[in-house]
Amino acid sequence: MKKPQIIVVFAGLLLISILYFLVPKSKKTDPSASSQLAANEELSSKSIVEGAKLNLSADQKIILLSIENQLVTSKTVSDSLKAYKNIIQYWADSAQRIEPYLYYTYSAALLENTEKSLTFAAQLLVNNLTTPDAPPALQKWMAINAKVLLEKALVINPINDTSKINLGACYLFGNISDNPMEGILKVKEVVDKNPQNTYGQLILALGGKKSGQYEKAIERFLIIIGLEPNNIEAMVNLAECYELTNQKNSAIDWYTKVREKVNIPEAKEAVTKRIQELKK
Repeated sequence: MKKPQIIVVFAGLLLISILYFLVPKSKKTDPSASSQLAANEELSSKSIVEGAKLNLSADQKIILLSIENQLVTSKTVSDSLKAYKNIIQYWADSAQRIEPYLYYTYSAALLENTEKSLTFAAQLLVNNLTTPDAPPALQKWMAINAKVLLEKALVINPINDTSKINLGACYLFGNISDNPMEGILKVKEVVDKNPQNTYGQLILALGGKKSGQYEKAIERFLIIIGLEPNNIEAMVNLAECYELTNQKNSAIDWYTKVREKVNIPEAKEAVTKRIQELKK
């Protein structure tokens, strides 16, 4: 069976109003850059930023140089954070490139070094880390940087369950360890203590889906939907898991429920098309 790609479509079309989906919809990855990233085994932050600059126009490069100069000439932490804010806004709004946006958000968080800044930047990285079809080299880069932020955040607040879950996600999705159980155990520590932690359940479900353990993933997606009936991300992934296990009728049922809950015309159209394909 052809692997379903509805979740990829939704990643581009939907801005799902849930806590862990924070990345602004406008940011994007250049297709040609993605193919280059996929070909590299290792990425550095410098190569990511310099690669993104190659796609800028001459006028954009001049503007960016002026903004970067603010950071170079900053003499206080406060001034540096203001400069970082301007650079982050530039990559988000003017250049609309996710990779340097993530890098500079990461750098600013390290400088500010508060639990709020560290966990916010880490969450952005983890959100993109778990995005379907992200280039493996880029996933690893995001996981390594998120891990740095999360370990610092857990020093400040060792009992933050979301930070523990996100740290586990780095191991599950970032290929930074030869032992995936290292990530699973970190998340299970939280979920076993509190089965109603839907974010932890989601990470474990996505991890199960990624590893081909579809039945286990289905169980967890159903738990999430039982706790959050309007969780579209869980519903789409559940429908895909049913499809991947040749349970067409269940897949159609859940795609139909998704279609009823989304308001974006393009998303409805994508789901309708998939339902029609499954009915053939």
